[in-house]
Amino acid sequence: MEDAILRAAQPSDLAHVLEFWQTAAENDSRPVDTRAAIEALVRRDPEALILAVEDGRVVGTIIAGWDGWRCHLYRLAVAPDRRRAGLGGRLINAAEQRLRDLGGSRADAMVLDANERAHGIWAAHGYHPQNEWSRWVKPLT
Repeated sequence: MEDAILRAAQPSDLAHVLEFWQTAAENDSRPVDTRAAIEALVRRDPEALILAVEDGRVVGTIIAGWDGWRCHLYRLAVAPDRRRAGLGGRLINAAEQRLRDLGGSRADAMVLDANERAHGIWAAHGYHPQNEWSRWVKPLT
């Protein structure tokens, strides 16, 4: 196995990303990801979806969103057979560097309270829950 290459997603990757998220990402408490939604993300911000690709397959993802004011991290996922090997940390570091390069000064990460597996990696990279805030959501469709 070669080392994973980190790069921005291309339109030709998107079907593979959606398939990857079905097995490697937490999906129980979220709306279903669609091809149209991920295409819109890449069209709007071609560098936002960062992939880890190893031996031609997607083995990790993170979305580093920047709205011009705030930095947001979403969809950190690592293939089950590649976990605990530093790949998640590499993805977080790449996302943070992208956000710094854009002028960001603080990032938040969307991490489900019940996803205890994810808490360790985020904490190891300096993130912590912000108890005084709650996320309020409303479906638009």
